[in-house]
Amino acid sequence: MNCLIVDDDKIFRTIIKQMISLDPSLKLVGECANATEAYKQIMSGQIDLVFLDINLPDITGLDLAKMLKNTKPLLILMTAEHKHAVEAYELNVTDYLVKPVILSRFHEAVEKAKIKFGNRDLVQKTESDEFIFIRDSYIIRRIYLNEILYVEATDNYTSIHLAGRNFSIHSPIKLVEQKLPPTSFFRVHRSFIINLSKIDSIEGKTIMINNKPVPVSDTYRADLNKRIRVL
Repeated sequence: MNCLIVDDDKIFRTIIKQMISLDPSLKLVGECANATEAYKQIMSGQIDLVFLDINLPDITGLDLAKMLKNTKPLLILMTAEHKHAVEAYELNVTDYLVKPVILSRFHEAVEKAKIKFGNRDLVQKTESDEFIFIRDSYIIRRIYLNEILYVEATDNYTSIHLAGRNFSIHSPIKLVEQKLPPTSFFRVHRSFIINLSKIDSIEGKTIMINNKPVPVSDTYRADLNKRIRVL
């Protein structure tokens, strides 16, 4: 998600930037010290998530949130006081962080944003995300996404593994990945993409799906643990 920090405290902006840098799914695309500048950046349409301070010098964060009520970005409000919490939630913001923000609360707020962001995309893409079409020899077949166990890159082919059969196609795995909804599918290895709902167990560097082992590389393991919310 593309993120924007809006806070007139430069030191606090630096703290939030450091927290954002710890999450690979977040990308900081800008920071502002006032609401007027923030509004201009948000209206560019490139912002998915805004970390918004309430006590800004020109327009308050709450007033900016009201202005943005029918626009795209998700909002996480930040303040040194508890007194604005009720009004903030009436604006349907994603979360409300009280300064000084601790890392665990930051992650909690971001996870809420990810769920909202994913659900938003899911609603928009439900029809198209129910299935994909693949070319199997001279036949074009429809495959329902909820039947896919995992996808595997093999030589010059990509194999799509279902419970009862497999299909091999000439498309590279990266192209297949672009066709799969990221809310349900996750790359765990340069050669494997899994359906998260099909995981039976994880032990060490191996995921078991339908009694078949799928390797997990160190590159993706930490992100996988975040996605499946290991307790």
